Amino acid sequence: MKSLCASFILILGLTLTLVGCSESQDKVIKVGATVGPHAQVVEAVAKQAKAEGIAVEVVEFSDYISPNAGLADGSLDLNSYQHQPFLDNYNQNNGSQLVSMGRSILMRMGIYSDRVEHVDALPNGAQIAIPNDPTNAGRALLLLQEAGLITLADSVGFKATLQDITANPKQLEFVEVEAAQLPRSLQDVDAAAITMNYVMSSGLSPSEQGIFLESKNAPLAVMVVAAREEDKDNPDLQRLVALFQSQQTRDFLEKTFKGTIEPAF
Repeated sequence: MKSLCASFILILGLTLTLVGCSESQDKVIKVGATVGPHAQVVEAVAKQAKAEGIAVEVVEFSDYISPNAGLADGSLDLNSYQHQPFLDNYNQNNGSQLVSMGRSILMRMGIYSDRVEHVDALPNGAQIAIPNDPTNAGRALLLLQEAGLITLADSVGFKATLQDITANPKQLEFVEVEAAQLPRSLQDVDAAAITMNYVMSSGLSPSEQGIFLESKNAPLAVMVVAAREEDKDNPDLQRLVALFQSQQTRDFLEKTFKGTIEPAF
């Protein structure tokens, strides 16, 4: 009888162990991303994860709010598509506690030209096209200041407008253009400040037509992998975030995007 009981306990213990292992192996990490390059990067990471025994489901979105809403309500475990200022703004407006678990990719705004090869070569009175929406216009003006072309009033940040320009040594003329039309505007202006998504869709080359790019630490250029604050120390999620920053991911970015999207790590 004692032998029978001991055998039963042993079998029960093994069964519970196997069930526990099965549940761990069956856990799927759901990662949200917007359609296009962000989803492509997550898919590449998911393939690496599969090779390491980590199951990842990529959930694609066509808007910029749903990936954070899904993360906040628990239907996603991570998302990868936004920069830190956007994440901070979402938290502030929605009372959520989403945090960055690490940098992923760079999508840098740049100054592009078909007429000159360097910002210093821009002539006096050159026409510069900038986006006509407030957020990207402010970003463009900060970029022009970083390039040494203008000076802005102190502390205006991303809310900078043309009225905040305090010095314009070359007397540059600014033309406000819808962001999507900026690549086409290069036919008519000396240079244009263009976000990377429109550089990619238009086929512009950062190496050939880009005469100045945002720094690699520009807040709006660095994309992050986000999680709920209570999950930031989750070892499974940390393992996956490490794959976003692997050499294999770096190689994928260089091969696939050829300089338009770069590693942020």
